[in-house]
Amino acid sequence: MERIAIYPGTFDPVTKGHIDICERAAKMFDHVVIGVADSLAKEPFFDVNERTEMLEMVFANNPKISIRPFSGLLIDFARDCESQIIIRGLRAISDFEYEVQLAGMNRSLANEIETVFLTAAQHYAFVSSSLVREIARLGGDVSEFLHPSILQKLTDKLESSKT
Repeated sequence: MERIAIYPGTFDPVTKGHIDICERAAKMFDHVVIGVADSLAKEPFFDVNERTEMLEMVFANNPKISIRPFSGLLIDFARDCESQIIIRGLRAISDFEYEVQLAGMNRSLANEIETVFLTAAQHYAFVSSSLVREIARLGGDVSEFLHPSILQKLTDKLESSKT
């Protein structure tokens, strides 16, 4: 039986921290489905199709990783992917409290689905998509936090939003 894990998030944009978590998860499981949340409540900078395309570019050469957009309950998405494992990344203690609440709620809704936490690599522990976007908006260099193709997409989108 294939062990499929899902790694959900908004990935707005996908950072090297996200990439690190996903690649590490792919070493632990047979297949990882990156679930790109169509989360309008977060008012994403990139739409769900743009975020999905960016992830597809980054992981194009990794057959153990696929990308799918989703909306609705995470546990429904997990079931649709035939997964019993949710991967969540933790950067700091502040993430832990929120993520434990989510894991507990997901477990109460679907006790067959487990949440696995992976801690961020130390050099990405402070990186978040929102911080990267804000620094880029203010003209800062975010190249160390983004895959080159994602950096280009972010730069292009910021330029087009100025006009």
